[in-house]
Amino acid sequence: MNKSSKDSGQKVRADKTPKENKGFLPMSKKEMQAQGITQCDFILVTGDAYVDHPSFGAAIIGRVLQSRGFSVGIIAQPKWQENADFMQLGAPRLGFLVTAGNLDSMVNHFTVNKKRRQEDVYAPGGKAGLRPDRATIVYCGKIRENFGEIPLIIGGIEASLRRFAHYDYWQEKVRRPILFDSRADLLVYGMGERAILEIAENLEAGIPVHQLTHIRGTAVISREAGEGVMLPSTESVSADTKAYTEATAQIYQSNNAHDPQVYIQPTGNRYLWQNPPQPPLSQAEFDDLYDLPFTYRWHPAYDPVGGVPGLNEVKFSITANRGCYGNCTFCALAIHQGKYVQMRSRDSIVREAKRMTKEPDFKGYIHDIGGPTANFSHLACKKQAVRGYCKDRECLAPTPCKNIDPSHKPYLETLRAVRKLPGIKKVFIRSGIRYDYLALDPDKAFFRELVEHHISGQLRVAPEHVSDTVLAHMGKPAFNVYENFVRQFRQIDGQLGKNQFVLPYFITGHPGCTLQDAVKLAEYIREMGFFPEQVQDFYPTPGSVATAMYHTGVNPLTMEAVYVPKGREKNMQRALVQYNKRENYLLVHEALTKAYRDDLIGTGKKALIPAKVKKSESQSPQAKKNNKTRPAKPAQAKQSEINQKDKSRGKNGKKINRIH
Repeated sequence: MNKSSKDSGQKVRADKTPKENKGFLPMSKKEMQAQGITQCDFILVTGDAYVDHPSFGAAIIGRVLQSRGFSVGIIAQPKWQENADFMQLGAPRLGFLVTAGNLDSMVNHFTVNKKRRQEDVYAPGGKAGLRPDRATIVYCGKIRENFGEIPLIIGGIEASLRRFAHYDYWQEKVRRPILFDSRADLLVYGMGERAILEIAENLEAGIPVHQLTHIRGTAVISREAGEGVMLPSTESVSADTKAYTEATAQIYQSNNAHDPQVYIQPTGNRYLWQNPPQPPLSQAEFDDLYDLPFTYRWHPAYDPVGGVPGLNEVKFSITANRGCYGNCTFCALAIHQGKYVQMRSRDSIVREAKRMTKEPDFKGYIHDIGGPTANFSHLACKKQAVRGYCKDRECLAPTPCKNIDPSHKPYLETLRAVRKLPGIKKVFIRSGIRYDYLALDPDKAFFRELVEHHISGQLRVAPEHVSDTVLAHMGKPAFNVYENFVRQFRQIDGQLGKNQFVLPYFITGHPGCTLQDAVKLAEYIREMGFFPEQVQDFYPTPGSVATAMYHTGVNPLTMEAVYVPKGREKNMQRALVQYNKRENYLLVHEALTKAYRDDLIGTGKKALIPAKVKKSESQSPQAKKNNKTRPAKPAQAKQSEINQKDKSRGKNGKKINRIH
């Protein structure tokens, strides 16, 4: 290790020229030798393929450690059924780092209907099955089996969102904090750059890992109760939904960097301690991350199978910010990245855009400049920088706080600067635009330039539902806020002569949504005149407030009882938003009957479905496949029929599901 890495504190580089790239972090002994490494300081085991790009957490952590003089080896998607892959780089000098990857491994593997996914965009060639279920636990088990009591640190979104006792949708039970099941020494939660450097420097100084109980942004296991906010025990939240609700409400407040409290959860005869979160990065520190010497490529070992599909989604996109104070209850981002929005400088983003223009396959189009919420470019208000976020209200919902700063000026100036660069034809914004926040800005310059320059035919936004009751449980504004936004969009679009439209995203089956609410959404879709491309059935993922509602039937933020659709009714709600699909007919018919909305069945102008369809037409594709009756040989389609089908597709070849 370079001795200069012992210097304490985060140093900001004065020279902003991107650092010289010296190739990939080593994945084999041969690559270690080529880089003059006899023993890695750290070995990072990840459930993703190794893509040396800042959108991949393992790459960022590896490069951050490397920048401070530590050598880091990568073991990507090891075969967990055997030992060889875990042994391939030898033992690290300071410790192992483990992450499941960019997604929770169970979310990565299963659909909301608990069916195994057939592809994995974070694996070579998109091949599924190259990581285990509950990857963090499995990888740690193999490391303990082969290396004994070596320092073992876990991080990434799977570890972060499972750091307390949590409801597990796939087992339909509450699991204990992941530190206990993984047998790791430390858990880094949230964005881990600062915490991992502090851990590394302490280990380098000879401090045993079991003494590292004080580092912000980490969780540890202790034999002592200690002092702090005492949460209901793992045993009580497992047995009592009321205790689970109370714990969720407390955990929801635990990610405030201005709160010095330790949060403690008894588990058996031990205790989980969560130290306070790390403070947000300064803009200079954030810029430094993106000046690290990434290759922006997948490791060449993946070339024979066509690389890693996940890179294609981000290769020509720029991360401009992190953190989100939108606080939708179905999203666990506030518990992971935090509510403090951090924004890169304009110069940093322009440097990255310039780098992209030099890529041989760059066609002039930047696919996105954004983040969790594209148009959040600074803290919510001045108070947030001094005292943290409020505990008694949200920034935007159900109504916006009077202290919120809605200015889009910093973001707009950045977009203008990138648009002017030679070689840039178009800059798209594909991250989520928070429309209620956009509507608050009295200066409509950003709104106008968004419509004029940064979308291609359609602007995707997420009202999520049309029922104000459901929206309240989602942490979203009332639906009339979305309708007002659409009117403003159409006015600006008309002034520009663009003929573009807003494409809404919806969530079905969310806690709080009754069958009547779902029918109301279906009626709105009928009035829209087209079916939305994407509809997400609510997925109870670890760590979110909405998952707590799903498990307990209570909103932990209000302590109000919440209706929770499950099973067949959840399927009916999903079918209602695509009532045009013949395979959904029986579910839609049942839903409308149960909701006492027979008026929507038949031939009337308001009807969603006809009174009857042929049995074969109402079967699902799987039911048809399983039909034992030998089908007649289909007649060859006439060319006129093929031509007619082609007319239903847009210029990009995607089918447009219009309602006639």
